[in-house]
Amino acid sequence: MPQNTTSWSRLISKKRFETNDSRYSSDESVRGEFQRDYDRIVFSSAFRRLQNKTQVMPMPESDFVHTRLTHSLEASVVGRSLGRIVGKSILERHPELTGEKNIQEADFGDIVAAACLAHDIGNPPFGHSGEDAISAYFQSEGAQPFLNNLTDTQLADLHRFEGNAAGFRVLTYTYPAHCNLPGGLSLTYTTLATFTKYPKESLPVIAGTRNTSEKKYGFFQTEKAWFNTIAQELGLLKKANGGEVFYNRHPLAFLVEAADDICYRIIDFEDGLKLGLVPHQQGIALLRQILGDAPDRVSSLTFYDWREEIGYLRARIIGKLINETAQIFLQHEQDILAGTYDKPLVNELSCKSVLDEIKSLSIELIYRNKPVLEIEAAGFEVLGGLLDACMKAAFLPQSKHHRKIADLIPPQFLKLPESASDYERIIHITDYVTSLTDQAALGLYRKIKGIELPRMY
Repeated sequence: MPQNTTSWSRLISKKRFETNDSRYSSDESVRGEFQRDYDRIVFSSAFRRLQNKTQVMPMPESDFVHTRLTHSLEASVVGRSLGRIVGKSILERHPELTGEKNIQEADFGDIVAAACLAHDIGNPPFGHSGEDAISAYFQSEGAQPFLNNLTDTQLADLHRFEGNAAGFRVLTYTYPAHCNLPGGLSLTYTTLATFTKYPKESLPVIAGTRNTSEKKYGFFQTEKAWFNTIAQELGLLKKANGGEVFYNRHPLAFLVEAADDICYRIIDFEDGLKLGLVPHQQGIALLRQILGDAPDRVSSLTFYDWREEIGYLRARIIGKLINETAQIFLQHEQDILAGTYDKPLVNELSCKSVLDEIKSLSIELIYRNKPVLEIEAAGFEVLGGLLDACMKAAFLPQSKHHRKIADLIPPQFLKLPESASDYERIIHITDYVTSLTDQAALGLYRKIKGIELPRMY
């Protein structure tokens, strides 16, 4: 294999954050190491909070609309299927994996499923507009007094706040106030690398890049050394870009991206149809186009409710897209291993033009729906107000008002070693605000602003 190509034998590793304490060493269980990763994410408090974080509609009143939790679960199901289909062929092409590494077909599915399950775990309240709100606060005049001692890259972390980087931190960071066992959830290196769709730090910003892995960043400066360790252990190919930490993706990260793309393109559209935001006849016609059924195809099913037909079409579409996406990955396996392939797999689907039409319609009728925009605008005020109050509580504790706010913040976000830098203190504050659910953020904002008094009983 050429020197500029990575190998599956290094990429698939069961190694996880090391500890010298035998009580926390790996055990050989029937679950397997990558299934253990999945289970640890499921039982984490950060994953549980996704049930009250926005997916399509902020704070939806309807119980059938997806939250971040249900979206993540569905993406993990799609990811598991993608991983297993791809894994079966990779093991046939590279039989040494089953021998020396004892890697099974199911391992590929478990790795991708675990990474998919966690792919939104760092998202702040109010969806992607929450990322914009946090970025806007740190670019505002009010935040400047707290940023004087930061480097350019540390400032870029805050000025372009990224939920993917926050997610990597959720999975890998342990708060000193909680315990002395580092490593966060202590996931395997392979699952963490598969999770990281953007294996670079926030600088440099590569304007106009066509490489999908360069469009955002995947870790804060607090986790830079940790990601570097993972990348070197797995043999990720480093890009020539000066002294920055800047790698090619782990190949299985392409499957995580594809599972997310398939779910939000199809299932967000389904939500829009069921909410009445998209005309159902127009929507069903587009979904049928993806399947491309022959005109003379006769279905034995008769639907008396268009909502049930949408569910039927969605199920068939996802199955079709999974199989086609897996084949696209396998066709490009060598280019992916060599780092010369860097674009979304869904861009090569035969139905891409229809998916693009669905995306455009979703943006116009769902994501830019007036109630969505109104709540997202309110989210800017809520998150900006919370960040401002919490930053003053952390940096200006001499004020009685700020001390009261500090008492409301869980201690792990404020109690840091004296040696902690301003940047580390700021990241801890963003950890707190990012961890809040939509409702918790709104409720806390109302209370600290005096808009609503807490109930005593």
